[in-house]
Amino acid sequence: MKLLFICTGNTCRSPMAEALARKYVIERGLSDIDVASAGTSSWDGAAASDGALLVGLERRLDLSTHRSQQITRALVEGSDLIFTMGPHHLERVEALGGAGKSYMLTAYPSHGTSGRAISDPMGGDLDIYRATADELDVEIRRVLDRIAAERVPGKP
Repeated sequence: MKLLFICTGNTCRSPMAEALARKYVIERGLSDIDVASAGTSSWDGAAASDGALLVGLERRLDLSTHRSQQITRALVEGSDLIFTMGPHHLERVEALGGAGKSYMLTAYPSHGTSGRAISDPMGGDLDIYRATADELDVEIRRVLDRIAAERVPGKP
């Protein structure tokens, strides 16, 4: 299973989401889950923002090798579930063929059709990045809880 996280520049929210998801996938022994991220308006090869790098280090997440990538139809087609940080990201993913497998990150765990956007920390101080990482942490745990629950035989 391949999970893809989408934000705008692929330097703040989605790289933090990718790193958090990767950490929890490993901790939960979900070895068949692959995690990636991309941006709707990114340029290929940019490093994670300083704030994302520093908050990642505080949480024992290494974002030093992250390089941004632009969302493409191939990335969408190659992903099983796609999670966006805001509604405009969702619209872009669906325009690339992701309808039916793409959700706003905050909407997926509750089977909801709408959700709230994850705060964009770009340009903010470390406390804003920490708050965004806290939001991502909660939502990613919920997503992985749902994925794990759906894998249990006999559960709807």
